[in-house]
This record gives sequence, C-alpha cells and structure tokens, in this order.
Amino acid sequence: MIILVQANVLTVGLDGKNEMLRELPIRLITMQSGMKAAHSLKTEKVDSVISKWDLDDMEDGQFLKNMRAVKPEIPTIAFVKAGDQTQEIAARSLGVSAVLTDDTDDELFCETVANILGLKNTASIKAMSPVENRRHKKEKITK
Repeated sequence: MIILVQANVLTVGLDGKNEMLRELPIRLITMQSGMKAAHSLKTEKVDSVISKWDLDDMEDGQFLKNMRAVKPEIPTIAFVKAGDQTQEIAARSLGVSAVLTDDTDDELFCETVANILGLKNTASIKAMSPVENRRHKKEKITK
C-alpha cells in the first residue's frame, strides 16, 4: 500500500487514540511528554498538533499554551476531559482549531483532523495492484 504523505502531525498524550489517524495521508509523530513534544517542535517540520489538555508533565493545558504562544499559525486540536467546561472554555480561548472530548468517537476524530488539514477532497494512491503485462493499475481513493 502506498500513501502519499500530505502533512506531519504531532500528537501528544493521546495514547492509543492516534491509531485511527494512520488511515489518513499523514506522518504521525507521537509523544507522551509535553517537554519532548516541545523539543520536537524545534527539530521536526510539524503541520498540525493534537494534544491532550492535561499531560503527565504539563497540566492545565501548559503545553498547548506554550505552543500557541510560539507557533500560533499551526492548526491545533485540544482534547479535553468530557464534561469539563473549564477545560473546554480555556482551550477555546487559546484559539485552537478544534476542541474534542476524550470520549469522541474515532470517526468524528478522523473527520475533524481531515477537515482541519484540508484533506477532505484530496486523492491519494491507496494501493497499486498488478495487472496484465506487468503494468500496475493505480487505485485512487477520495477522502
């Protein structure tokens, strides 16, 4: 299977939630630590950030607050605790691109990421299958 990478996405503190994103034409950079994620913003080309509001080493949205102060142009999704209006209001006041709760279903999560990155109507090569005379047929999938 061949997928053309269209964006580099840094996920922070999402544990297994980011596995759903592997179907999108993106390169995932996954971190659990806010400190390591902050360092990777300096060393990696990052097109978007998806982060949990409370990280083990940076609570109260500190990673997102720091990141938005330094790189406000990067599309960002904040994951907040379901039902925690204080976290949701604080995340929205930062100007993030989207706020999702930790109980958001996988389909909505992937759809939100695709919309924010502008991947909704892009075609990617999903697979190349052999056909007669050793030629290959490209199958295009529109997302």
